[in-house]
Amino acid sequence: MATQLTHLPEVERLSPACIRILGGNPGKFTLQGTNTYLVGTGPQRLLIDTGEGKPSWIAALKRVLEQEKASISAAIITHWHHDHTGGIPQLAAACGLGTTPILVHKHQPDAGQLEIRDGQRFLVEGASLTAVHTPGHTTDHVVLLFEEEDAMFTGDNVLGHGTAVFEDLAAYTASLEKMGRLFGGRAYPGHGPVVQDGPAKVAEYIRHRQQREEQVVQRLRSRNDDPGASATVQGDGAGNAWTVMQLVRSIYSDVPESLHPAAAGGVVQILRKLEKEGKVTVSDDGERWRLVPSSRSAL
Repeated sequence: MATQLTHLPEVERLSPACIRILGGNPGKFTLQGTNTYLVGTGPQRLLIDTGEGKPSWIAALKRVLEQEKASISAAIITHWHHDHTGGIPQLAAACGLGTTPILVHKHQPDAGQLEIRDGQRFLVEGASLTAVHTPGHTTDHVVLLFEEEDAMFTGDNVLGHGTAVFEDLAAYTASLEKMGRLFGGRAYPGHGPVVQDGPAKVAEYIRHRQQREEQVVQRLRSRNDDPGASATVQGDGAGNAWTVMQLVRSIYSDVPESLHPAAAGGVVQILRKLEKEGKVTVSDDGERWRLVPSSRSAL
């Protein structure tokens, strides 16, 4: 997470039917910026995601459309986060077909948008996309299978650099397992460079989540030597009670502290999953976590 990011050009043709246009919004969590994709080879193209609506993005998109002698027939939104939906108003204002507005498709749509059904197909010359509902990063998240390339637009479930955050770990893991079975080629992520072996990256993500869960379990097994631990140790098994941030500081010791709040979200999801499985318990104030006695030898 602390390594230097690969430079990505503002606009890059990734294949005969796919052009990536960066959202112009680089940052700690958006990496080089949000990837938006213009897909197809004919006069009508599909647009995947809209960035935040930055002026540089809409200018680059208009320039590419002029060069390609093409227009956008529909925009497909992978999920609701602002760095993927923020450009919808600018897109409508700048790239509509005369009096005909661009159709915006999204699972769990907002007002004025069209619903994306699981398995729905989007067709333009040179590109056949199938939407698959893959919750976890968000409840409305979809990925898009790119039939002609045996590829997948992975949204934010799989990134080109580092790992992704998620709202629901169990749903996210199930979605990753589903995704890995659906394609054999590239992954076009919501952020970061193209992943050449998409299924291998999905498998890597699954292993990573399993390793993080095991790290949490191992810390809960061990004595808590954090300087603030004395305030969290009560009752039997003294030394084995941990707050979320104590777990984060121990597990993510090689990660800049500025990223610890994001990591804490993942740790909370792991703890909630283990709690549902009856493997951990939390104190009445919701601050201190420990293994339940029957799980200390079973995990």
